[in-house]
Amino acid sequence: MSEEYIYPKKLKSGDTIRVIAPARSINIISEANIQHATTTLESIGLKVTFGKNVRNESHLGTASIQDRIDDIHDAFTDKNIRGILTVIGGYSSNQLLPHLDYTLIKDNPKILCGYSDITALQHAIYSQSKLISYSGPHFSSFAMHKHLSYTQKHFEQMLFESHPINIEPADNYTDDAWYLNQQERDLVKNPGFWVIQPGRADGTILGGNLGTLQLLSGSTYYPNTINNVLFIEDVSNTSGHIDIQEWERNLHALTQQPLFKHTKALIIGRFERRFGVNRELLTKICRSIQALQEIPIIGNIDFGHTTPSITFP
Repeated sequence: MSEEYIYPKKLKSGDTIRVIAPARSINIISEANIQHATTTLESIGLKVTFGKNVRNESHLGTASIQDRIDDIHDAFTDKNIRGILTVIGGYSSNQLLPHLDYTLIKDNPKILCGYSDITALQHAIYSQSKLISYSGPHFSSFAMHKHLSYTQKHFEQMLFESHPINIEPADNYTDDAWYLNQQERDLVKNPGFWVIQPGRADGTILGGNLGTLQLLSGSTYYPNTINNVLFIEDVSNTSGHIDIQEWERNLHALTQQPLFKHTKALIIGRFERRFGVNRELLTKICRSIQALQEIPIIGNIDFGHTTPSITFP
């Protein structure tokens, strides 16, 4: 990869991390789950601290733009902090992008990990400072009492270690509301990866949540997609199959970006069951798009809004 990219130092036991809330505030999480997530992270050797504004709410469950900006800047400039985890996703990280000090972030490179709505923040930082961040679990993800081992293993491999990582499918998965019932989990046998179009590819990993990435289209925060391997996933709402229509529309829009022709491969995260997507339907969608005809495509990968999930840069 180009030397212009900035790689933050990996974590080690004893490091202090900062939890921030660029989207929804921490108030959406129960006190019991906050404590459990903290204890889980401490068990892998991390000291957990919280941004001073994580409990603030201005409207729609988020703190003010300035409060969120202050916590981001504080986390990057604090010399005692080695990594940054987001509380959870939401709908509002893109509000922050014009207000961030990207020079400050570039001069104080640190691990930033989260997913979903955090995709907007991660790609803005990448496009403006070249700092590599990580799509992976939120702070809240570590509140799970059961079935966290696959997620935690890949989190530790990616953020603590430096050797190449081989990704294998998890044995089971779930999209249940685990935070409401920690004991009765709804596990499903994982059919494994879906090879939609075979092939080999090398490139810079980009992506995350498809709908959130599309919010950046036409802006200076949209990443340079030349020679990339694109990872995408999305989250459903409660209305069922209509979600896959929205996802397909966003996928078409993504392929119509001027530089998409330089994309080397497409990696698609697992859909929640209420999307109604199987291998046959995903294959039909991908093969109907001319811009996808010549690149390798794999679906049903362990990342996105199901559990468990990998962490990737």
